[in-house]
Amino acid sequence: MQSARRWMTGIVGTATLCMALGVQAQSGSTLKIGVIGPFTGPSSDFGILMLQGVQLAVEEINAAGGYMGRQYELVVKDDQGNPDIGLKGSQELVAAGVVAAIGFCNTGVAQKSLETFQTAKLPLIIPCATGSPLTAKYPVPESYIFRTSARDAIQAPYVVEDIIKRGWTKVAIFADTTGYGDAGLKDVEAALAAKNLKAVHVARFALGVKDLRGDLQAARDAGADVVFSYTVGSENAVIANGRKDLKWKVPQVGAWPLSFPFFINGAKEAAEGAMMAQTFIAEPSNERRASFLTAYKRKFNKPMAVPMAAAQAYDTTYLLAFSLFSIRDGNVPGPQLKAALENISRVYYGVVATYERPFSLNDKDAISQNMLVMGKVSNGVVTFARPEDAKRNAVVKRKN
Repeated sequence: MQSARRWMTGIVGTATLCMALGVQAQSGSTLKIGVIGPFTGPSSDFGILMLQGVQLAVEEINAAGGYMGRQYELVVKDDQGNPDIGLKGSQELVAAGVVAAIGFCNTGVAQKSLETFQTAKLPLIIPCATGSPLTAKYPVPESYIFRTSARDAIQAPYVVEDIIKRGWTKVAIFADTTGYGDAGLKDVEAALAAKNLKAVHVARFALGVKDLRGDLQAARDAGADVVFSYTVGSENAVIANGRKDLKWKVPQVGAWPLSFPFFINGAKEAAEGAMMAQTFIAEPSNERRASFLTAYKRKFNKPMAVPMAAAQAYDTTYLLAFSLFSIRDGNVPGPQLKAALENISRVYYGVVATYERPFSLNDKDAISQNMLVMGKVSNGVVTFARPEDAKRNAVVKRKN
């Protein structure tokens, strides 16, 4: 916990942190923070990790005094990965009087709820969902939608750049028919077009599909030398297992869902060697990350199934706390908090990144492409795909 406090202020000591947070001698009412995500259902493997990242940060912040003597109180809504349930939960968060919301793992679920937060002028910070349209729906200066995950518009070209360097240029794209798959497909096709390439085969499928061997055979017949998958659940494993059944030994690459248990445990040996974009790999490469990993294990006593989800949500919660530094009267109306998020003056030395002005009036995405690394499934866990990334991991990158 002392390490977490040190990251916040750059100065050791609880008293200093409390002064920075504006803690008063007497305690007031709680400060309600909404959290919404898939805590049950098919996306719960990373939804739960998102929630745990928030809970860990809130525990540390409250131990240091909270905000102006007020403890953070989490109001949690389970969207079950369902857009209609997510909309109802979002409306309930607004009605509950939360000052901000942290949430959404599924792009399609988030899309249906954005208007709720925008209309209420209530900041929403998205720590997991990566669909590019989420922070582009409203004119950026007017938008209350912030994000601390890597949008697909930077993940897709990052992965495309990597596979081209490896000599894989005949790409087959497998994308589900959700909002996530739709947006991801467009981003991959755009990234390929920027390199004067076009997918040799495109397969679309609904969530829950159990057999994609027909499309895999078609991709094989088209001469594909790499499969780029864009789906959030067990369908990634269906693709990997289908390749194994066909004895088609081509690499599988994609965005961060290839680091999820649904894929790694579902595909087992067929998942080995798969590569994906990552912002955080759970290795104790420096003090911040080592302390975070230790604190997580101490609190939850279980393996960190989706490290990126936990780490990004943890950093998101601290960034929200940092934005409150500039609001000194204890009143946190939505427009004032939006402006505070756009003008965070203190550097937050986080787990995923070093955040120096992560947001601005004209930029609501905290992660830039230079912060990404390539992960690889090796012996059932995600590690670095490139030795140079592992060497550089001791230095936490800043937004460019």
